[in-house]
Amino acid sequence: MRILYLLFAVLVFLFQATPGVADVGPPPADTLACKAQGGFCRLLNCPPVFSVSGTCHGGQLQCCTSVVPSQSME
Repeated sequence: MRILYLLFAVLVFLFQATPGVADVGPPPADTLACKAQGGFCRLLNCPPVFSVSGTCHGGQLQCCTSVVPSQSME
């Protein structure tokens, strides 16, 4: 029965995430353009006060930007 604890520990060690593995390169150009507009990427529909202004991640996601003008702090 004690071998199960050792086996579980070995499996957890083998399947843990390795830092840096998901880093596959720079983000696509459409994602950078969306972020430069002050938008964010979303898989589903944009929230009510946001509108779709383009794509992200190579056309897989929608770029959502605010339709309400930002107020300046005076």
